[in-house]
Amino acid sequence: MTPGLRPFLLLVSALGLAAASGSGPLAAQEDQNRPNVFLDCEGRNCNDQYFRTEIGWVNWVNDQAVSDVHVIVTSTSTGAGGREYQLDFIGVDTPDSYEDQLLIQSLPTDTEREQLDALVEALGAGLLRFAASTGYRGLVDLVGTEAEGGAPGRLVSQDEVDDPWNLWVFRINADGDLEGETSEKTQRWSGSLNASRVSPTWKVNLNARFSYEEQEFELEESTFYSTQTDWGFNQLLAYALADHWSVGVTGQLARLPRFNQELRAEVAPAIEYSYFPYAEATRRSLTAFYKIGPAYRDYFEPTIYDSTTVETRWEQSLELELSQRQTWGEAGITMTGSHFLHDFELNNLSMRGDIELRIFRGFSVNARGEIEWVNDQIYLPVEDATDEETLLELQQRATDFNYEISVGFSIQFGSIFNNVVNNRFRGRGFRGFGRRFDFF
Repeated sequence: MTPGLRPFLLLVSALGLAAASGSGPLAAQEDQNRPNVFLDCEGRNCNDQYFRTEIGWVNWVNDQAVSDVHVIVTSTSTGAGGREYQLDFIGVDTPDSYEDQLLIQSLPTDTEREQLDALVEALGAGLLRFAASTGYRGLVDLVGTEAEGGAPGRLVSQDEVDDPWNLWVFRINADGDLEGETSEKTQRWSGSLNASRVSPTWKVNLNARFSYEEQEFELEESTFYSTQTDWGFNQLLAYALADHWSVGVTGQLARLPRFNQELRAEVAPAIEYSYFPYAEATRRSLTAFYKIGPAYRDYFEPTIYDSTTVETRWEQSLELELSQRQTWGEAGITMTGSHFLHDFELNNLSMRGDIELRIFRGFSVNARGEIEWVNDQIYLPVEDATDEETLLELQQRATDFNYEISVGFSIQFGSIFNNVVNNRFRGRGFRGFGRRFDFF
């Protein structure tokens, strides 16, 4: 951490909890001009949702050209296995070419929550310094560290910003992949389009995707060819009904060859209850999500159920999710159950969870697991998959269950000093002859 920053951060230790309501120790004053902030952060702990939740007294923007300050966050490993984060604050069109920089370091034994809180603290301190230097006033109230913390109480509303896009954000992705050798070759092409709009009361997310894959393998007695084209359109519309309740509609239109579906169309009204306030979702969350609706399927091949090729079935599902991110670590568990309304025996039950627990400084354990009981594969074709389709996972096979379990631990000992940074040979894995092995 840069000299002099720690006393400053102690003064504004609640800066990460700044909000526009008067309930927090650093309450943003309403109806004041706010700086537009463009966050340029990629890599570890770039949780922009967490930053936006904790620092609510600025306008976060998605376009650097309309920002007042451009914040670039980068990080690198330190000698002891921690990370050093560098935060650069660059004024955009400021009279005196404003530039500022903060450095903070995390220990290798810090939990994700501790690292995020440190980043929020430094990010808030840098933004406050920018605001004070460029003429913004009345954004926050500074209090001492003895004050009790508070949760953010509001979000920036549409009425507080001049946005010609009306809060809509669009993203287009495309990529291609060509690979091969003497006896095989593969080409893959994919693309996606996402449009989203988030306001304090509405959340809209529209996503379209497309992918094409062509494979060719020369076998001992023949050549195997495979081409697959799948696409999909997904829609989510949610409305904040009350402090703990939300309602919405989900939908899908897709082509899914692996699941024997030439066309799938579904629409499902949904409702969600959050035990904790939604503003605390980045720290702790306990939700119940229920949806019900019809799904239309047009199959490539007749199915094992009634040998049909077209059907419409009603389905319902309930999902319970609990997650926590605290100083001791983080944990989460999700339980989901669904079934078809015409036959309750056609159902699916699943449970998945993960935990990372710090037993004492330098020693932590982690575990992750998922198990699913499957009895709803009404899409399975009458004819079994060929050996080639099975090996290449081109067609889903019948199963009663699936599971995945992993456990591990981490021990950190040795020097506690974490100040040295060495950027030489960055990202260079161990290179053998003709092949790379990434051990670091």
